[in-house]
Amino acid sequence: MFILLTRFLKSGFSVPCALLFCVCSLGLGASAQTLPPLKLALIEGLSGGNANGGEAVFRNLTWAVERVNARGGVASAGAAAPKQLLALERMDSKGQTEEALSNLRLAIDGGTRFVLQGNSSATAAALIDAINKHNEREPERRVLFLNYSAVDPALTNEKCSFWHFRFDAHADMRMAALMQVLRDDQSLKSVYLIGQDYSFGQSVLREAKRQLTLQRPDIRIAGEELHPLLRIKDFAPYIAKIKASGAQAVITGNFSADLTLLVKAAKEAGFDGKFYTFYGNALGAPAAIGEAGVGRVLAVADWLPNVPTKASESFYRSFRARFAQPEDDYVHLRMQLLVEALAQAIDTAGRTAKPGAAIDIVAVAKALEQTQVTLAGQTGVMRALDHQFQQPLVVGMMERQGTVGVPFDVEGSGYGFKVVKTLGAQAAEQSSTCKMQRY
Repeated sequence: MFILLTRFLKSGFSVPCALLFCVCSLGLGASAQTLPPLKLALIEGLSGGNANGGEAVFRNLTWAVERVNARGGVASAGAAAPKQLLALERMDSKGQTEEALSNLRLAIDGGTRFVLQGNSSATAAALIDAINKHNEREPERRVLFLNYSAVDPALTNEKCSFWHFRFDAHADMRMAALMQVLRDDQSLKSVYLIGQDYSFGQSVLREAKRQLTLQRPDIRIAGEELHPLLRIKDFAPYIAKIKASGAQAVITGNFSADLTLLVKAAKEAGFDGKFYTFYGNALGAPAAIGEAGVGRVLAVADWLPNVPTKASESFYRSFRARFAQPEDDYVHLRMQLLVEALAQAIDTAGRTAKPGAAIDIVAVAKALEQTQVTLAGQTGVMRALDHQFQQPLVVGMMERQGTVGVPFDVEGSGYGFKVVKTLGAQAAEQSSTCKMQRY
């Protein structure tokens, strides 16, 4: 079944069509054919400025769904009932919050009970609010929101919701991981803080100052600056300020062109300090940064391809076998764990359901609160307090492929990330101010 599904996907069929074809053509049993696939709605920017990011998410989730379906699907309607396959549906928000909300309404009307999104914290916050209101208004059509990359800490603090589960480490957790590396560099005496001038960039700078005070009060903050989001074409004036400040390193939450142009300008100006980043390993960044980042750009993630274990290597090679083109190489282990956790929760809730009953979203949510999943040597646990996934984090240094510890590059760029620090889940954990209404 998995081979046929893969061939259909490569032939241009949508995931739901491919899944339905496999069910019918392989004859999984007459009873199995009576249950339609269980829909998962991916609401993401699949066109527009971050379309490649949305497509990378789709590839990751497709692969995860294929794995669940290859073993028969999920048991959602009673222990004696046939299993259901999962069907991942693409819904293009065009990178706009209003489009995402419109897609949410369409998804719910189409029978979806599980919504996945992540490439914007602003959109995630709007979806949480809309889902909260919908679930109160229409309890018979409740939905769950699974977030794979919207990292605003507020989403599992003051804005936490029983219906929302985050599987990425939030920004404060990521900053704490970077600080573990920065703290150990005793030669470092001054840093410069620079970020994009919107809620996320502002929060990164605030948290950097807070954690520097706790971890390295001896380090001088040589300067701090916020700049317009994705509008700066030449970062030379900013780098001139950084050099003049005497800073030895830069801490930034910048992403996309705001990161790559910043690092390139630093190299051109002769600034040889390190860059402590959230997204130096992100889609397209290593290739765009190039030699300017070697030995200088650090990035934090839940997992990196060069994690030095056999399980991790096997996992990465399997992904590259499934998506062989270099431009398709951007795998997220947390997205695989998200789908595995959801499948586990549906199975748990389904075992106690009455045969043929509609899926109980409250029961699935309560089961998801208790999930612990392991894949490729990585184990994650959902924290019931605030629905923030707890998992190890790693920090990597950008190096040329072939350097010791860097067998794999990123997207065929010739550059990868060597793991320089690993934090266990407990070390990465942060407290929460969540006061959740429970059901």
